[in-house]
Amino acid sequence: MNIVCLDLEGVLIPEIWINFAEKVGVEDLKVTTREIPDYDELMKFRLEICTKNDFRIQDIQEVIATLSPLEGAKAFSDQLRADYQLIILSDTFQEFAKPMMRQLDWPTIFCHELVIDDDGRINNYKLRKADHKRETVKRLHELNFNVVAAGDSYNDTTMLGEAEQGILFCPPQNVIDEFPQFPVASSYGDLRREIDDAMAKMPKR
Repeated sequence: MNIVCLDLEGVLIPEIWINFAEKVGVEDLKVTTREIPDYDELMKFRLEICTKNDFRIQDIQEVIATLSPLEGAKAFSDQLRADYQLIILSDTFQEFAKPMMRQLDWPTIFCHELVIDDDGRINNYKLRKADHKRETVKRLHELNFNVVAAGDSYNDTTMLGEAEQGILFCPPQNVIDEFPQFPVASSYGDLRREIDDAMAKMPKR
């Protein structure tokens, strides 16, 4: 059987931290894994800013409540799920993802958790597993699944490399330049064609 694994932010929904940064006027919060590939370093940077400014989970969730999936994402996801098994592998957090999952009709998502105190301060985070996107693809292979994976940034590239076929979706030029082995899709139509082409070539397991 074949499975599609997709990143979430930048692929199906807007970048949450960027939208929050624009709301509160803190430019440093716009930094993502496109600029800082090391996820642990990036999250420590973000949490330091939140602590310094006394930003709480409620503040971020208020912004998330105003967001919608990217244009065309819902139809793309629905059509994909009609033909393939779909798992979203994301470095976001359960506390961020739920409103977006509701709007996408609850696809399966594997992501992380935040450590939040009673006043809503974000004190830390708990990874599902280090490099969990790649590790999930490894486990799917152990269960005799073929995997096509798509994402947009540095933190997706180990997942793309582990899959039978990895695809970059609307990535920045620096990621394209560093990972020329992955085809690039610039629209949902392109991404669906890349997925279908890859699936047609999958080995039987």
